[in-house]
Amino acid sequence: MSTIVKTPGVVGGRARIDGSRMPVWTIVGYWKHGMTDEQLRTEMYPWLTQDDLDAVRAYAQAHPEEIERDIADQEDP
Repeated sequence: MSTIVKTPGVVGGRARIDGSRMPVWTIVGYWKHGMTDEQLRTEMYPWLTQDDLDAVRAYAQAHPEEIERDIADQEDP
């Protein structure tokens, strides 16, 4: 199972998929715009696994305020 980590100095210390620089908020943003897991895995990021996406989903559900804040931070420079 993939895990979500935070590391100071890596993607601004925001939650990301372990072993990558892919922030949780990025994936959640794609979902909000209607992308499916399959589209993310095949069209956007073929290196992602379903375990990665499941870990992102679980983290986002457990920390909704954090993820919404991260998304808002990216929209408001």
